[in-house]
Amino acid sequence: MPSICFYFQVHQPYRLKEYTFFDIGHSHHYFDDNKNKQVLDKVSERCYLPTNALMLELIKKHKGNFKISYSISGVALEQFATWRPDVLASFQALAATGCVEFISETYHHSLAYLFSKEEFVRQIEQYKALIKKYFKQEPKVFRNTELQYNNELAKFIEDLGYAGIICEGVDRNLAGRSPNFLYRAPNVSSIKSLLKNYQLSDDIAFRFSNRGWEEWPLTAEKFASWVHSMAGNAETINLFMDYETFGEHQWADTGIFEFMRYMPEHVMKHPDFGFKTPTETLESYEVKGIYDAHHMTSWADMERDLSAWIGNPMQDESIEKIYSLEKAVYASKNAEWIADWQKMLTSDHFYYMTTKFWSDGDVHKYFSPYESPYDAYIYYMNAFSDFSMRLKGEK
Repeated sequence: MPSICFYFQVHQPYRLKEYTFFDIGHSHHYFDDNKNKQVLDKVSERCYLPTNALMLELIKKHKGNFKISYSISGVALEQFATWRPDVLASFQALAATGCVEFISETYHHSLAYLFSKEEFVRQIEQYKALIKKYFKQEPKVFRNTELQYNNELAKFIEDLGYAGIICEGVDRNLAGRSPNFLYRAPNVSSIKSLLKNYQLSDDIAFRFSNRGWEEWPLTAEKFASWVHSMAGNAETINLFMDYETFGEHQWADTGIFEFMRYMPEHVMKHPDFGFKTPTETLESYEVKGIYDAHHMTSWADMERDLSAWIGNPMQDESIEKIYSLEKAVYASKNAEWIADWQKMLTSDHFYYMTTKFWSDGDVHKYFSPYESPYDAYIYYMNAFSDFSMRLKGEK
């Protein structure tokens, strides 16, 4: 029986304030609390609360046959607990249904796997403890930040005890095969890879409201017919996307909520189709082949590589400098300094520094709170300078 596996990313970073040269040595608070709370309030009202209410409605309506999964970054959960406990409670209500699975990730939505395996493991353990605290679950499936993935990561995560890992279904690695089956990296023994069907996922996440798209308007019936057309040629159709798709990237007046309200029932009109969590998917299907990702991939931008976060001089310098402080930060045993340092590892800071052009550059610009990537770099390096001086005891 083919199934749909829904996975949603929920993330809000601690954005840096416009930290100037003149703040160095005078202010040790680097994060824009007003902006962060303002964004969180806006997205909570547009997306998190109404979408969580809809997901709960769907679970009850379909008597547990509708299943979904989330990874909610640790920094987002921190902000929910501080500023929007109602949003946290709404996710807890979903967890209590037994139809929602929480996926593991790095606590600070960081690039730590690339630059510090020690910090990578540390953040995974921090995150597992937080998921157990809030949702009473122990994650069995892992997703790296922005679906960054390669063979070596799959092996590393297998060695940490996970049964599955989520990644992008990149065409160059699939080599003509379908993403709608379970795969395995060539160097592992048991962990299974769940590949995003980016075509169908992006139809919802990016193209839904595009009136120039030849398939607009996308109705629940039409989407279900696309899914049903895969009968006999698919086992798991993995729809992975940002949760902010609902109400934030695709506004309510586009019809995105009505689409989601009726899509599950149209899918389940075909008796052979249903919904599964990632762990249920792993337990239901066998591996169909090897997915060989020698080079690191992601779900970002047209290239689906790491160029959203690393590669230009501003990104590379800021990443190198912040990770160079790791040993000194932990040697200090100062909880406040450790917390500030980890927040500065969040991948969004480097995403804002991209100098890409064309459509991908527009996406980066949409998410950035700064006027330019150069501003993002300057504020970051000013904050780094102050933090480094604190760490060295120079103030």
